[in-house]
Amino acid sequence: MYWNIRDGKIEYGSKILIMGIVNVTPDSFSDGGDYFDSDTAVKHALELERDGADIIDIGAQSTRPGHIPISAEEEWARLKAVLDALYGVLSVPISVDTYYPYVAEKSAQKGVQTINDVSGVVNPETAKVVKKYGCGWVIMHSGHGTPQTVKTFFENAVSQCENLGIDKSHICLDMGIGFGKDYDEDMALIANVRDYKIDGCPLLLGTSRKRVIGKASNQDEPKNRVYGNIAADTAAILGGVDIIRLHDVKNEKQGVLTAQRLKGYVRI
Repeated sequence: MYWNIRDGKIEYGSKILIMGIVNVTPDSFSDGGDYFDSDTAVKHALELERDGADIIDIGAQSTRPGHIPISAEEEWARLKAVLDALYGVLSVPISVDTYYPYVAEKSAQKGVQTINDVSGVVNPETAKVVKKYGCGWVIMHSGHGTPQTVKTFFENAVSQCENLGIDKSHICLDMGIGFGKDYDEDMALIANVRDYKIDGCPLLLGTSRKRVIGKASNQDEPKNRVYGNIAADTAAILGGVDIIRLHDVKNEKQGVLTAQRLKGYVRI
């Protein structure tokens, strides 16, 4: 199976893909400020690639609970230097984490291959960018949700995209762990992937260092939630998740690889 992105395609299914996170922000919940300087962000992106990331996801605005939004112009100002420095240097696709169509357009003009959209809606303006440049588009569910309501949202989102002229093969879906959901809803979504996965679209899981992992593992420090993350990722991979979004690629890759191999022994 293939996820079509700008100027190429990514095979998924036979291999669990890892999306490495680069936060060019001063206020992200787990690593705010660590890579806010563009030179540091570039070095980190290259490090994640060496550690085994299949996609690099770069975001310039925190979406943690209680965050103070910045404008599209400020978000783009943070991203521009990083994308300029990485163009033609990384050998893996670059994704930009944004809900602003303006930033999506500017990023696509710089050669970005996928748009990771956490808005929770199918924005027609973002759709125009995706269609114009042939990008991949990650569409996320936001708000309270059970496996059934998330599945309904996914089905409707795919239908809306097709009505806007975007082929299903360009769409990746994300259940939105931590986005407007309580602990029980997050846990149910991680544990019951088969109930809402949509055929023909890769499914992305982003639990890295989030509150649900902290609560489940009794670990208050986000950077120390590696083992809790591996447990959650394993459950989701066995259920059918295709892409895991991670901060700590080097260490958590062990869990992803092991879960992938275990999946081959699961009796259906």
